[in-house]
Amino acid sequence: MKTVHTIAELRAAIAEARSARQRIGFVPTMGNLHSGHMALIARAAQHAEFIVSSVFVNPLQFGPNEDLASYPRTLAADQEKLAAAGCHLLFAPSVEEMYPDGQDNQTRVSVAGVSAGLCGGSRPGHFDGVATVVSKLFNMVQPDTAVFGQKDYQQLAVIRTMVRDLNMPVQIVGEPTVRAEDGLALSSRNGYLSEQERAQAPVLYRTLQGLARAIEGGRRDYPALLDEGLDALRGAGLRPDYLEVRDALALGPASPDSPELVFLVAAYLGRTRLIDNLVVRQTARG
Repeated sequence: MKTVHTIAELRAAIAEARSARQRIGFVPTMGNLHSGHMALIARAAQHAEFIVSSVFVNPLQFGPNEDLASYPRTLAADQEKLAAAGCHLLFAPSVEEMYPDGQDNQTRVSVAGVSAGLCGGSRPGHFDGVATVVSKLFNMVQPDTAVFGQKDYQQLAVIRTMVRDLNMPVQIVGEPTVRAEDGLALSSRNGYLSEQERAQAPVLYRTLQGLARAIEGGRRDYPALLDEGLDALRGAGLRPDYLEVRDALALGPASPDSPELVFLVAAYLGRTRLIDNLVVRQTARG
């Protein structure tokens, strides 16, 4: 695997792969990689011959009181994992390479509608930062396929909408959430959890599973279900940021006529903010 740090080097390597008539698969990351990221690389390899990944902790998507300074940066370990997973090219730029005129002077990409509420409501400007950096990376890499994890369900919806609205010729593939044996969704932020908090954390997924079983059992009283879920989270020592149910396709309001719903949750465990989601099929009332 080759590692490059500048846009010029990246484009030269991409051009070489293109000249060999290889399709380009892309997995953008913020580093501190785990087996969930490796699943993204494996999925990209199903769609393309030349696999590119990026490691860039994007300051535009962090709020003023968030963990930008402390976010783990583990490039050497990330390089080893990516190479072992079959990645061909790693792009690891500096902030100055990505934003040469400074962040305040950077053109921003804003995706209306789907970015509202949920994490977009709790983290103002977050999805503008995500959409901006992903659009820049797509322009640099020009991939045929890009793979994103479904753990960040709203982010995936934002990116799909951006690609559609801006007519970007990129196939967006969502990879199912990779979980630990106890159900906790793998995340770089799990490393912030204390031993006790890590033991508590699986209640997040268990709560979603309970809500999904209720829907599958025929319940449609969504507000009451969400209240029960919030009570379960608080009872287990978590501080919910939000717990919502939405139509799984467009992230609009949940309806008994929606073929699929998605429960989405964000909650604090100590100082760590965890997110998760679970899609559930429901039978429309006839």
